[in-house]
Amino acid sequence: MAAAAAAAAVGGSQPPQPEGPAQGPTLDKAATAAHLKAALSRPDNRAGAEELQALLERVLNAERPLAGAAGGEEAAGGGGPGEAEEDALEWCKCLLAGGGGYDEFCAAVRAYDPAALCGLVWTANFVAYRCRTCGISPCMSLCAECFHQGDHTGHDFNMFRSQAGGACDCGDSNVMRESGFCRRHQIKSSSNIPCVPKDLLMMSEFVLPRFIFCLIQYLREGYNEPAADVPSEKDLNKVLQLLEPQISFLEDLTKMGGAMRSVLTQVLTNQQNYKDLTAGLGESACAKKSHEKYLIALKSSGLTYPEDKLVYGMQEPSAGTSTLAAQGFAGATGTLGQIDSSDEEDQDGSQGLGKRKRVKLSSGTKDQSIMDVLKHKSFLEELLFWTVKYEFPQKMVTFLLNMLPDQEYKVAFTKTFVQHYAFIMKTLKKSHESDTMSNRIVHISVQLFSNEELARQVTEECQLLDIMVTVLLYMMESCLIKSELQDEENSLHVVVNCGEALLKNNTYWPLVSDFINILSHQSVAKRFLEDHGLLVTWMNFVSFFQGMNLNKRELNEHVEFESQTYYAAFAAELEACAQPMWGLLSHCKVRETQEYTRNVVRYCLEALQDWFDAINFVDEPAPNQVTFHLPLHRYYAMFLSKAVKCQELDLDSLLPDQEMLMKLMIHPLQIQASLAEIHSNMWVRNGLQIKGQAMTYVQSHFCNSMIDPDIYLLQVCASRLDPDYFISSVFERFKVVDLLTMASQHHNLVLDVEHERPMLEGALTFLVILLSLRLHLGMSDDEILRAEMVAQLCMNDRTHSSLLDLIPENPNPKSGIIPGSYSFESVLSAVADFKAPVFEPGGSMQQGMYTPKAEIWDQEFDPVMVILRTVYRRDVQSAMDRYTAFLKQSGKFPGNPWPPYKKRTSLHPSYKGLMRLLHCKTLHIVLFTLLYKILMDHQNLSEHVLCMVLYLIELGLENSAEDDSEEEVSMGGPERCHDSWFPGSNLVSNMRHFINYVRVRVPETAPELKRDSLASTSSDGLGSLQNSGTAQVFSLVAERRKKFQEIINRSNSEANQVVRPKIPSKWSAPGSSPQLTTAILEIKESILSLLIKLHHKLSGKQNSYYPPWLDDIEVLIQPEIPKYNHGDGITAVERILLKAAVQSRMNKRIIEEICRKVTPPVPPKKVTAAEKKTLDKEERRQKARERQQKLLAEFASRQKSFMETAMDVDSPENDIPMEITTAEPQVSEAVYDCVICGQSGPSSEDRPTGLVVLLQASSVLGQCRDNVEPKKLPITEEEQIYPWDTCAAVHDVRLSLLQRYFKDSSCLLAVSIGWEGGVYVQTCGHTLHIDCHKSYMESLRNDQVLQGFSVDKGEFTCPLCRQFANSVLPCYPGSNVENNLWQRPCNKSTQDLIKEVEELQGRPGAFPVSISSETNLSKEMESVMKDIKNTTQKKYRDYSKTPGSPDNDFLFMYSVARTNLELELIHRGGSLCSGGASTAGKRSCLNQLFHVLALHMRLYTIDSEYNPWKKLTQLVEDMNSQMGNEDQQPEVPILYHDVTSLLLIQILMMPQPLRKEHFSCIVKVLFTLLYTQALAALSVKGTEEDRSAWKHVGALKKNTCDAEKSYEVLLSLVISELSKGKLYYEEGAQECAMVTPIAWSPESMERYIQDFCLPFLRISSLLQHHLFGEDLPSCQEEEEFSVLASCLGLLPTFYQTDHPFISASCLDWPVAAFDIITQWCFEITSFTERHAEQGKALLIQESRWKLPHLLQLPENYNTIFQYYHRKTCSVCTKVPKDPAVCLVCGTFVCLKGLCCKQQSYCECVLHSQNCGAGTGIFLLINASVIIIIRGHRFCLWGSVYLDAHGEEDRDLRRGKPLYICEERYRVLEQQWVSHTFDHINKRWGPHYNGL
Repeated sequence: MAAAAAAAAVGGSQPPQPEGPAQGPTLDKAATAAHLKAALSRPDNRAGAEELQALLERVLNAERPLAGAAGGEEAAGGGGPGEAEEDALEWCKCLLAGGGGYDEFCAAVRAYDPAALCGLVWTANFVAYRCRTCGISPCMSLCAECFHQGDHTGHDFNMFRSQAGGACDCGDSNVMRESGFCRRHQIKSSSNIPCVPKDLLMMSEFVLPRFIFCLIQYLREGYNEPAADVPSEKDLNKVLQLLEPQISFLEDLTKMGGAMRSVLTQVLTNQQNYKDLTAGLGESACAKKSHEKYLIALKSSGLTYPEDKLVYGMQEPSAGTSTLAAQGFAGATGTLGQIDSSDEEDQDGSQGLGKRKRVKLSSGTKDQSIMDVLKHKSFLEELLFWTVKYEFPQKMVTFLLNMLPDQEYKVAFTKTFVQHYAFIMKTLKKSHESDTMSNRIVHISVQLFSNEELARQVTEECQLLDIMVTVLLYMMESCLIKSELQDEENSLHVVVNCGEALLKNNTYWPLVSDFINILSHQSVAKRFLEDHGLLVTWMNFVSFFQGMNLNKRELNEHVEFESQTYYAAFAAELEACAQPMWGLLSHCKVRETQEYTRNVVRYCLEALQDWFDAINFVDEPAPNQVTFHLPLHRYYAMFLSKAVKCQELDLDSLLPDQEMLMKLMIHPLQIQASLAEIHSNMWVRNGLQIKGQAMTYVQSHFCNSMIDPDIYLLQVCASRLDPDYFISSVFERFKVVDLLTMASQHHNLVLDVEHERPMLEGALTFLVILLSLRLHLGMSDDEILRAEMVAQLCMNDRTHSSLLDLIPENPNPKSGIIPGSYSFESVLSAVADFKAPVFEPGGSMQQGMYTPKAEIWDQEFDPVMVILRTVYRRDVQSAMDRYTAFLKQSGKFPGNPWPPYKKRTSLHPSYKGLMRLLHCKTLHIVLFTLLYKILMDHQNLSEHVLCMVLYLIELGLENSAEDDSEEEVSMGGPERCHDSWFPGSNLVSNMRHFINYVRVRVPETAPELKRDSLASTSSDGLGSLQNSGTAQVFSLVAERRKKFQEIINRSNSEANQVVRPKIPSKWSAPGSSPQLTTAILEIKESILSLLIKLHHKLSGKQNSYYPPWLDDIEVLIQPEIPKYNHGDGITAVERILLKAAVQSRMNKRIIEEICRKVTPPVPPKKVTAAEKKTLDKEERRQKARERQQKLLAEFASRQKSFMETAMDVDSPENDIPMEITTAEPQVSEAVYDCVICGQSGPSSEDRPTGLVVLLQASSVLGQCRDNVEPKKLPITEEEQIYPWDTCAAVHDVRLSLLQRYFKDSSCLLAVSIGWEGGVYVQTCGHTLHIDCHKSYMESLRNDQVLQGFSVDKGEFTCPLCRQFANSVLPCYPGSNVENNLWQRPCNKSTQDLIKEVEELQGRPGAFPVSISSETNLSKEMESVMKDIKNTTQKKYRDYSKTPGSPDNDFLFMYSVARTNLELELIHRGGSLCSGGASTAGKRSCLNQLFHVLALHMRLYTIDSEYNPWKKLTQLVEDMNSQMGNEDQQPEVPILYHDVTSLLLIQILMMPQPLRKEHFSCIVKVLFTLLYTQALAALSVKGTEEDRSAWKHVGALKKNTCDAEKSYEVLLSLVISELSKGKLYYEEGAQECAMVTPIAWSPESMERYIQDFCLPFLRISSLLQHHLFGEDLPSCQEEEEFSVLASCLGLLPTFYQTDHPFISASCLDWPVAAFDIITQWCFEITSFTERHAEQGKALLIQESRWKLPHLLQLPENYNTIFQYYHRKTCSVCTKVPKDPAVCLVCGTFVCLKGLCCKQQSYCECVLHSQNCGAGTGIFLLINASVIIIIRGHRFCLWGSVYLDAHGEEDRDLRRGKPLYICEERYRVLEQQWVSHTFDHINKRWGPHYNGL
């Protein structure tokens, strides 16, 4: 019906006909749209509006169901919904544009965009930037474009990969400073943007509401309330897929800029529109149905109650049944308990909780409107509702966020978001995809809540804080369990269950993260801290975590299942409790905020009191259980610390009574004792996880939220409680009370013997930490930072990033304290030196490290801090080792030092009471007892115990009361009776107090009983001493009990009844074990006398202590003497005695007395003599030790040098190559050692020896280019690298050109191949028998463990030096003597030699070993040849037109020789100036290789007709017959032959071993050809005028005697001969114009000719060096030619040196020069007759190849990253997930990309085969790392880009700017050129073609 009406209404123009031709409707739509726009523009536009409404109703009709989404029955009706939807979209576009083109419309709207904000929205994995210098909010982020357009030089920024998605903040001054805005957003541009014309967006205002409503209807329609409370994701995704185009359309609208956004905002927030459209649904059944679905969906949305079963929209909910009771806060206390009872799964949970005190929610004072929350008043609200219901589809999220730059929308949306907050979290909790959903939620919330202004507004108007806290409570309530801490049966406390998914998967983090985010705003935090109700609720929330994850010690058997819940527990405490706490603390920095602190402390104490009541705690913690989670204690501690440090509050005003303090200290102390128990392996049956907890507790990210507050709280308690009580509690908690007895044997009821020592060490160490740590007791922030840094650096050298990570920063990321802030850098440079990254020859990459400066070790090394901060116990040892090394090195102390005593910063006055611990009798008794026990060598004591005892004594002396005399007086009176060990409580005076007798209880078997029977009879004075000998130590515990009792009695009388029964029976009487009996010991010692005796004991000689002040009274005046700073126990004792003497004259006198008593006074000199003696002894020991060190070092260095000889590839200085090629003449045969069987002997035919070799295909030579400048890696579209000028390309072109015009077989002799994919052979120089090798390979095959290489491919490692290898090259049997004999100079004429060469070449197989008889040797030679062929791919072997022709093999074989010689030349730096010992002095196998190649070359005979040797040395009678007939292709003219190839062919055709004279003869003959080629090339270089001049000069000299050796004559001959053809004519005038003619002088021509000939001379000299073992002379660069020429015997010996050297003098023509040159030139002229162009191109040009280089990389990594990480791949045109770029040729590839896979090879592997014949060097763009592919293996090489601190940033995790490290890049290039990747890099793995 509606459709008909619409058609009628449109009426006038032309009724639309959807059935018309395809062209029709679009025109129609445009026309209709234009007509409507006109109608609406009229002042009276009611008719137009109705018309439009009708049309829209027809077009945008949600009654056509979405395909299949809304269930089967409807889907059947609609034919193809897709088309209808598209049609609707088309209509919308037309209507919006009002008849114009849609694209033009978009452009028009964009013109009005007042873009003051960027607001670009991105999703996960997008690369964005964060600049801490410019950010106001720590969440600030910028898109790459805005970042690079702004100026951030010198700022603290980093690049990061977005995890949850985000949006660009550029232009938003709420979030960042304006100085950081980019150029586009700096201008406040609203001023110059014109007003939007009204009619432009008029249609949008009409069309969009309808469109959005249609979308909402689809969403309602598609949603089915699932049965099991979990929407089936398939359905939802289906609906979303179908709605994709609609949502994208909206998203595109948002991108049109500000004008369109404000229209959309109007539409989305306008309540009238929403009301009209949703109300007018009455008539259609379909709409009714969708509306019902909506109501059902709404109903389950709130945290609603079961009784609220009424349909939502029918009545206003009354206060009792609030839709969202959790936010209604109306039903005062009872609400929270039931919140969740509508979710079936939680029903069982809630009954158990009925008993506990309910959370007091703030009562009904809150705004009533929160109750009606989910009544939607606008499109925006319902859209967000569906977004949540559909679990945050990415497209919807992006649409909603894209709108944010519109300020009005931002506010409306934030309010809507807050309104739906509880519903969002409820949905999240039930979601299956909670991870994705969390990210999407945070993506939205971080944009809203980072803005302080907005956050404040919604906090005030929408009760954001109440909502958040309540929802947090609601979330946690679902996973509470009864606490088992303390009193299991009666406990009323509940804690979260860490095993629940909610905690395990961290599902709560979006909520907590939002909460922390809003607390970072001061205005919001203030509201929180002022609102008492909220604080109560929050403390309640925190108490859910108090005591979670309780550990119970397993006493019998090991737990079978180690739970890993502790991860969840630590994460929860850190994120849900600690981080909000740090957030709040950051706002309590000044006096004005005192009130806040008082509030928090007050409610914290209340919560703690409730907790103690709930767990039924009195005074004894339950044994064998520990929880590391006490967030309430830590809140209390941290706020106390802040109050004293920053707010000048009086500490006592915040502290509770004594009883509460006693309770407070119990649990933190329990944790400290448990740490010691865990480290002494008492919890070993609980599995590894308990160690994990102990480590996490002190780990850098947790320590300042866990162990630091705990220790601080204990320090506070200690400073306020009775010190005797505290000390005795400590020893009782650590279970070592029984150990503290004077008796040599005792009976410990609670500890096994083996645990006693570590527990005692633990207790003492804890006391030392407690007394010396000042983190919260008065250190400034910078001092703390410095101490932390020093501690970390002392453990190990650290990289900058690991230091940042290890130093506990304020863990709340939003607190504004930035790691890497200025103080960090300044402190770092003050305490540490930077060690630049070095490259080690082992191939391991070093990072830049920071190491402590010397004065830090000297003055600031603090073992206490190190112990506190070490996660692994070995780090303490490591710090001590480094300290020892420093003292040795600087000569301060030679032996094993003790941890140094470090002076502390002064205490804050509030904590002065802490020092009373050091001056209490209990501690003194303990110290006395321990000193005595150590002196008497009782069991279970250690140096560590003594060290800590001395440390405590020293602390006491440093912190003693000023005046000790009055202290002693005041101690008189009744106090004395209870403890008569010591008269007072001051350590200084107690030290000198002698204790004569002590009564102890010992087992009846104890040795004391035998002795004491005598004492009791003889001494009548015993009775009077009785009171000083009572069993004092055992009263420790009883004493503590008594004190506690008194306090409790004072505070409340009824507590008495509770306490009595709690005292465990085992403490009830000291004699509870029947076999104990009392003995009285005679002691007669004071602490001072014990110390002096200890000194004797430690130094190992009598009377070693001599008071230093007797010699030098100065000592007492200035006690800080450097000599006492570092040393061992002896030094420590001396230091303490000195301090005691300084503190009191009495002590000084007593020390002197004791020393006199022990030994009669002696003149000082004697003492020194005695000292000298011990010194001698010490020195002797020292020397012996040093000798041992030396021996060890020598052994190590030997081992090292062997390893280097064996392994190192690039240090020829220290190698002794295996002497293979040259041996002394008296040895008749070369002898080889087999590294497997160890026998040595010659290589024979039946048992050949072979060299261990690695064969690899190489394209390094092919990468040489002819320009000096290395190519740069392209970083813009314009820069491209084309491979046309590479050596490989040029050679390829040449060969194919030759093959076009000449006979194939002849072409294949005229060039070399192997520039690409040539086979390079290298050896480590070790030899083995080939049969031994076979059995070695067999054993490798059976050995399963060896991975990293593939035995099936013949790979193995050399059995001796472990170098990688894959073949064995047989050594040719033969004597070396012949070799030497044959090297004698011969007197034969050149002509005779030429004849001999020719004969020898013609004689097939003239070998000492005939090939026909199959010997082992020849078999091996064949197999190795096969290996060589298989090393490279077929395409690099076959160049012949007839596949498989023998010429191909022939070409391949001599090219292998060429490749190896050329590469060696490159390794020597491209010239032979440096002579014999150069990088290529590496063990070479060329000699052996030549034998193998020669053997195979001789199988192919060259037709003597075609042997080039003839052409070189003989004149042909009839030149024309040479050219062959027209139809048959001619041979390659000899001047087109590559001379070096000819050299190799000639030599390999000769029988081996070759005689020196023949070699020289071949070189001489070839040199003549080479020289002629040089002249020909030169003649082409010159201009026409040059040529005629040269021709003229030469003609004049033609008849001189030396004409054949004059280059002018020869040049003129060549020119005149070649002019006969058309070689010179083709140069058109235009070419000459381009090339500026060179002015040729005789010198430059000579230079040119020499450069032309040098490459040949170099290769020949190398060859001579390898074949005949002759040394290469070193020389200057300019004389290289003459030196090599004379070395090769080309220079006549009588050559005078006084003339300038002329290359022509080396010529020695075999036949008349003029004739042979004419003959050679004739071949060319006849060719150029027909092909003049090619004739010139084929002339051999001078060699111009420079050394191969990798591409040059830019200085800054960012330039590479920005260009490549978004670049599309040229093959698959997608942006690769892992882009990589080849550093050899610059090709961009997809790493691991399946998109570019070809025949199961991924693109990188494929490229490594095409570009590097199996070797690829790739830079991974997203990781900044380089990977090497070598054949079937790959390895991670490391990175050549380092940050400012010399560190790699793999995977760009830190995102700091990276800069090229030239040194590393050179190393990489050098490994590439020298083919040593396999040897240097150790970690190889197979890549299975998947890279």
